[in-house]
Amino acid sequence: MTTSTAARNGAAVIGMDLAAYYTGDPQRAIAFYRDVIGITPTEIDEEGRGAEFTLPDGTTFGVWRPDEGPFVGGAVMFAVGDIDAAIKQLRERNVAISDPMTTPVCRMAFCQDPDGNPIIIHQRNVRD
Repeated sequence: MTTSTAARNGAAVIGMDLAAYYTGDPQRAIAFYRDVIGITPTEIDEEGRGAEFTLPDGTTFGVWRPDEGPFVGGAVMFAVGDIDAAIKQLRERNVAISDPMTTPVCRMAFCQDPDGNPIIIHQRNVRD
């Protein structure tokens, strides 16, 4: 999915940026999805924590070893145009959400739905 920079403003969810599985062995997972499933990594973490695979339709799938937190299994990552506004809005709605984490490609914050399923609120960095 692609959206214009102008459309990525505000706290509203504008799409799904990523579906991901967590893994204890990122290199094994990357090899499986590359060599068995046949998808090529488009982003590989320099520290070896995981990778993202952008599929031909623009959907992104990832495999990651979590650094910390309660998340196991998988997660949904919702795209927002302004992560700070989204965090503020969720906190106003009594959602416990982490402070934003910055990576080379994005800023993201972590929360859970009422059943404990992980949700990641995500703002990709603008690429030149």
